[in-house]
Amino acid sequence: MDRALRHLEAVLLATDGRSTYLLSGTGDVIEPDDGTMAVGSGGAYALSAARALLRHTRLSAREVALESVRIASEICIFTNGDIIVEDLKPPKRARRRG
Repeated sequence: MDRALRHLEAVLLATDGRSTYLLSGTGDVIEPDDGTMAVGSGGAYALSAARALLRHTRLSAREVALESVRIASEICIFTNGDIIVEDLKPPKRARRRG
């Protein structure tokens, strides 16, 4: 099992709402030139769709993400079209008195 896991490549996309980063399993941190990123087997399709949508529409980031993955799932048989988007809201900060 260890031999199989040695070749596993894990990546994570993370954003704070202003910047987007790709974090690799080896510790690399990559920032895209245009703030748009995609991963996975249909990543290139989703990235192309997202860039086109961002240039030619006024969709929100959430809408661009959903539509980009939908488009990728129509092209790439390995991309699942059942999409769940979770919006994470930052915790409210406690007000200081005084």
